[in-house]
Amino acid sequence: MQVFLLRRTLGFLATILAISVIVFLVMNVLPGDPSVTILGIDSTEDARAALRAQLGLDDPIWLRYLHWIWGAVRGDFGTSYFFRVPVSDLILERLPLTLSLAAFGTLATVTLGILLGVIAAANHGRAGDWLIMLVSQLGIAVPAFWLSMLLVLLFAVKLRWLPPGGFPGWDDPVAALRSLILPTTALALVQSAVLARVTRSSALEVMRLDFVRTARASGMTRGRILGRHILPNALVPIVTIVGMQVAGVVTGTIVIENVFYLPGLGRLVFQSIANRDLFTVQALVVLFAAIVVTTNFLVDIAYVLIDPRLKGRLS
Repeated sequence: MQVFLLRRTLGFLATILAISVIVFLVMNVLPGDPSVTILGIDSTEDARAALRAQLGLDDPIWLRYLHWIWGAVRGDFGTSYFFRVPVSDLILERLPLTLSLAAFGTLATVTLGILLGVIAAANHGRAGDWLIMLVSQLGIAVPAFWLSMLLVLLFAVKLRWLPPGGFPGWDDPVAALRSLILPTTALALVQSAVLARVTRSSALEVMRLDFVRTARASGMTRGRILGRHILPNALVPIVTIVGMQVAGVVTGTIVIENVFYLPGLGRLVFQSIANRDLFTVQALVVLFAAIVVTTNFLVDIAYVLIDPRLKGRLS
């Protein structure tokens, strides 16, 4: 187990390093001069040259990368061109909202997806199964931003039950949670659709095995069979999709936060790209990529915990 964890950890660190190199190279070969973006098109060449020297933009690209990655390791991602504050401060200020939205979205996605998948499998071939599969297919086909606008029109504009957007802050927890209901719903409905279908397929595959037939013949109730025999043996493909959906929820916050005007990292991404805020974009892209890679790392560990026989295949 120690060898497996060591290999996975080294692979995880190598992947993060490779991502940082790729992101840095891509961001630094984009056309345009950041000094013009900051100072404006009417700025003088002397002012632009002074700013480039101040930000280190005249240094060789390999030296800029070394400075940037060393600072990133220490939590220093540089200073935002547009906001004129340290990038780490921007991230720390907006991170709690994005993490809260991602956590609520993940919890709702996993709960709804597994519940609907189990219900569909338990009612295989019946009306409930067909209805859940139809709804899940619609969930896969509908874009998150379009579903978000529909939810706003229905629950905020028409019924006036929930706020259409914005975030009042955590000083008023009730108002804060109400403002996250629609974004969480939009995330969960889209992401849980895939999970529901995979859960159903995996559960049906296990249901056809001999030990399930033996359990039925022994007189065990359907609920007990599902809980003790079917779900535990159907977990590996479910965990795979859960890991993918967690990554999808986290990256999905980029779109959702902009639709609902939430001041999180997703909105910061759009603002930084629009203003060519190089250091901020670099830090955010690497951060989101690191979250996805970390999720995959944890999924690999979960595989081994669920079924130790997979350790040799994953090594």
